[in-house]
Amino acid sequence: MLYTIVFALLGLAIGSFLNVCIDRLPGGGSILHPPSQCESCHHHLVAADLIPLFSYLWLRGRCRYCQAPIPRRLLWVELASGIILVFLYQYSLYYGLSAPELAVMAFYAYLFLIIFVVDLEWGLILNKVVYPAMMVALLIAAFLPPPWLEDWLFSGVTNAVLGGGIGLAIFWLIALISGGGMGWGDVKLATLIGLASGFPLVLMALLMGVILGGIIAAILLLTKKRRFGQTIPFAPPLCLAAVITLLWGSHLLDWYTGLL
Repeated sequence: MLYTIVFALLGLAIGSFLNVCIDRLPGGGSILHPPSQCESCHHHLVAADLIPLFSYLWLRGRCRYCQAPIPRRLLWVELASGIILVFLYQYSLYYGLSAPELAVMAFYAYLFLIIFVVDLEWGLILNKVVYPAMMVALLIAAFLPPPWLEDWLFSGVTNAVLGGGIGLAIFWLIALISGGGMGWGDVKLATLIGLASGFPLVLMALLMGVILGGIIAAILLLTKKRRFGQTIPFAPPLCLAAVITLLWGSHLLDWYTGLL
């Protein structure tokens, strides 16, 4: 129970940092400077204003100094971050993950959460996030490849590069055929997902992302939240599919190959 509370608090703190990234990176700002301030009155926030989750609830979602509404997204990202880390801690206990493996899973979960929210709010998939993440994915593949790769011909960096190449090729072809229906940011994201998941899980992740994206698009069109021809962010379903694949893809693969 103690560890669960510690991971929850740590996750909330990470969520506060993720909000800084989501707020500043799309506009080209620094995540280190200046100190946090109210977007409406620009008053510098003190420590009591920045306690993850609790400050928002205590202030009832309003700035202490000007009473302007605080974006609800700050609350939801912090809450999601806390839940994610607690879930990953429990996941690591169930599947016997080591501390480095847990750290890798947390890195990918939070990385895809940033990409998810930025595309949802700004309609952007940022090179300054995706390109460094690709390099980190290669380093992870080199030094901490997933154990299920032992049963395949390719392992480590080779497997990651193969997955990234497949993701790049498939979505590059879709982008060309769609004639602008898919953005090049989605192509880069598919490459990143391939580097993170490797082969053959990249195929599962991308297929799941396309299916989820189709379902979401159909729901939005049927509920008239979107009209035909309007852009629908594709990064959120791709990111969700990537995380699901990283968590359970190898187990689903084992189940599927067991049927053959």
